[in-house]
Amino acid sequence: MSSRMVFRVLHGVFIAGLILATATSQAGDDHDRARKALEAGEVLPLRTILQRIEQANPGQIMEVEFEHKDNRWLYEIKLLRTGGTLVKLKIDARNGHVLGVKDLKEKMDKKEGVR
Repeated sequence: MSSRMVFRVLHGVFIAGLILATATSQAGDDHDRARKALEAGEVLPLRTILQRIEQANPGQIMEVEFEHKDNRWLYEIKLLRTGGTLVKLKIDARNGHVLGVKDLKEKMDKKEGVR
């Protein structure tokens, strides 16, 4: 088995684990809400969103949240970029568009009073 194939298998296992961990760690019925929104055609599958994110933002996905704000479904994804920057991406779950990117290091520095 080639190293590329091993990487793909491990990557798939990681994503499956991430999805499972995210679904079980969310309070309440987030998983059911996400499934119902997907079945109703209101959102794209998380797998599709993650594939798009990975193409434009190489790094490691640390956390995924699914929520409904301002009459819209959102995926909020914490990503550790290849260079070491931790960012939060706000994604429109309906179409996959990135609505915003926050550098979490800057946010943490402000909390700690670092300049």
